[in-house]
Amino acid sequence: MPALVDLPANSTSQVARVVTEACAPAVFAALMPLIIALHSTAPAVMTVLGWALLAILFCSVVPYAVIWVGVRRGRLTDHHIGVREQRRRPLVYGLLSVLVGLAVLVVLAGAPRPLVAVFGPALIPSLAIVVLVGWSRVRLGDHTIGQVVAGALAGILIAVPTFVLLA
Repeated sequence: MPALVDLPANSTSQVARVVTEACAPAVFAALMPLIIALHSTAPAVMTVLGWALLAILFCSVVPYAVIWVGVRRGRLTDHHIGVREQRRRPLVYGLLSVLVGLAVLVVLAGAPRPLVAVFGPALIPSLAIVVLVGWSRVRLGDHTIGQVVAGALAGILIAVPTFVLLA
């Protein structure tokens, strides 16, 4: 298959590295609540920003801190957790943090629905980012095409029912 843009291999690796870092889960988990808060039509923007900061704490800061501490202590090789056997503990802690954060936002605090369930179908065009990130991970040799496809399918199978339940 011919490339859309004919870049030297070194350039495509650099583009792939930028995409991988800029679209890392911790980055998205920090940016999305802010974007949603700013997009919200709530009259109390500061209140919505407070909700966003709470979501960022549980969905980005805590999970990334677990990874950062693991790297600093030598238990994890890098912030992308490139060694598959090292992924279980950080993923479990990250998932627990997100679930606690979701419980706080939904049950205890009554956060606005757009912050909890995101944008739903309006977010479909962002699937292009998923494709771009998948390409970057394969290009860098961090994942195979099969792993990228399996991850995308798993994401869809988790995201759609979650949105339906929370929307």
